[in-house]
Amino acid sequence: MSFEWPWQYSFPPFFTLQPNVDTRQKQLAAWCSLALSYCRHHKLYTLDVMEAQESPVFNNKKIERKLSMEAIQVVFEELRKKGNLDWLDKNKSRCLVMWRRPEEWGKLIHQWVSKIGMVNSVFTLYELSNGDDTEGEEFHGLEDWMLLRSLQALQADGKAEIITMDDGKGVKFF
Repeated sequence: MSFEWPWQYSFPPFFTLQPNVDTRQKQLAAWCSLALSYCRHHKLYTLDVMEAQESPVFNNKKIERKLSMEAIQVVFEELRKKGNLDWLDKNKSRCLVMWRRPEEWGKLIHQWVSKIGMVNSVFTLYELSNGDDTEGEEFHGLEDWMLLRSLQALQADGKAEIITMDDGKGVKFF
């Protein structure tokens, strides 16, 4: 299934941050939505800021327009404010993209555990993200850092307990 670009992506002014405050807010919302949708479609969890400008999401070769580095930084900052992005370094050169927040992943995982009748059972993190039983689930293949954050959110809600085992981490669901 190929990625569907929004109509704005073929509109050259979309690639220049607009000076009008209202227009700019709508434009930033559209950029945030596009970036998250693109990352979700391609299951991207980390982005390099320098590489982002050449990425198809910020560079439309068909109309020969690309978003400036400054504008990309503004979009990333907006995503950070919304809780969809965390910086990996102080220089803000690499970031974690959360097209679904940890609480949302946690909810999906807990629903799956409940659905298969495995509440009060212990799973390894590997079983949850790479096990045969989770194949076909949206969280299958979830990167470790996001899986751990999701389980920490569940633990904070009293729905899970993260356990340290000899060969790594596990989790018990309630």
